[in-house]
Amino acid sequence: MTPGVMIAAPASGTGKTTVMLGLLRAFRDAGLAVQPFKSGPDYIDPAFHRAASGRSSFNLDSWAMAEPMIHGLAAKADDADLALAEGSMGLFDGVATPGAAGSGASADVARRMGWPVVLVVDVSGQAQSGAATALGFMRYDPGVRIAGVILNRVASPRHERLARDGMAAAGISVFGALPRRGDLRLPERHLGLIQASEHPDLDARIADHAGFLGEHVDLEAIRDAAAVATTPAAPAGRLVPPAQRIALARDAAFSFAYPHMLTAWRDAGAEILPFSPLADEAPDARADLVWLPGGYPELHAGRLAAAERFRSGLVEHARTRPVHGECGGYMVLGEGLIDADGTRHRMAGLLGLVTSYAQRRMHLGYRRATLLAPVAALAAGTVQRGHEFHYSTILEQPDAALARVVDAEGAPVPETGSYRGSVSGTFFHLIATER
Repeated sequence: MTPGVMIAAPASGTGKTTVMLGLLRAFRDAGLAVQPFKSGPDYIDPAFHRAASGRSSFNLDSWAMAEPMIHGLAAKADDADLALAEGSMGLFDGVATPGAAGSGASADVARRMGWPVVLVVDVSGQAQSGAATALGFMRYDPGVRIAGVILNRVASPRHERLARDGMAAAGISVFGALPRRGDLRLPERHLGLIQASEHPDLDARIADHAGFLGEHVDLEAIRDAAAVATTPAAPAGRLVPPAQRIALARDAAFSFAYPHMLTAWRDAGAEILPFSPLADEAPDARADLVWLPGGYPELHAGRLAAAERFRSGLVEHARTRPVHGECGGYMVLGEGLIDADGTRHRMAGLLGLVTSYAQRRMHLGYRRATLLAPVAALAAGTVQRGHEFHYSTILEQPDAALARVVDAEGAPVPETGSYRGSVSGTFFHLIATER
């Protein structure tokens, strides 16, 4: 099996995505096929991984996915030379109540795969004390092996020497030290990084990341630290496609679809028929189901409101066949969307939902949902696992509840989704279904 390593950090904001992108491209430039993964429910970072590596990146989620599914997805690296997984938040950060396989922490994936961890430590504002942080992470869970660290945001040669001395005293390997560079930060929006498709100079920026990493990090040492999975890969749990022919909205307003889900649908024989609502395209008339993923419809609400061909095609499809929306897609199926400036935009009107970004409130967390009504071929009673992350507020939701939804700790969630006839929507993004 392909050896792998996880790039993780003590906390968010330490620069691990910069390191991940630089490593992916640097190894690719060295002639290696590198398979990227993302730990946790992130639908933005995988697009950056693909841009850096040339390969689709897949999420590995220890709360939402059963362990066979995690190992089955990890087997996507079988034809690669190296697997690199990017952690989320801090290495051990997860939910209190474990899910299908674990708490959702990146450490769960590293432990189950047997992948050693390269810890990106931000040493700005400290020197030898960085070693105390790294040492605590090394000892916190004996089942998770910290192979070493990359020092980030180093202020000077003297600062690097002091930080390295602390790591040496603690017996911790240092794979490299990255000087402080403010220009390497990627711009962010409220759900994370600005999407990869919105960077006209992304390839040049990733190449800059790769050159920077190649200059300051021992790439061979990281490759030598990689280890093969300790558990043989098993077939992935079957993610049943909701229809045979699926018209999938795909553009800057509808980009939050997990690669593992679309791949699983195709592997099961479903046909994906992409179309662009922003280009005022109607869904393919041959489709059995229209699926509107999440994204940033609030940034394009005016264009969507004016897309008459898209709206009429959607309404025509809904007369005889199902339509489903996730998060932003769900909002577009409603009566209206109020943007951050307070302007109301007419949406498709297939559901009574009215949402507002003028009254912002963050909704974040894992969701376990039991369908109360079918979603295309997914029968009522199907149990889904997903993740919700948005800032919109529901002003009106008059239609019937689609699902009984709880969070990771089993507490009821008021955002149940809704349905009217064969049109349905949820605020959570589907990751896996329970068998």
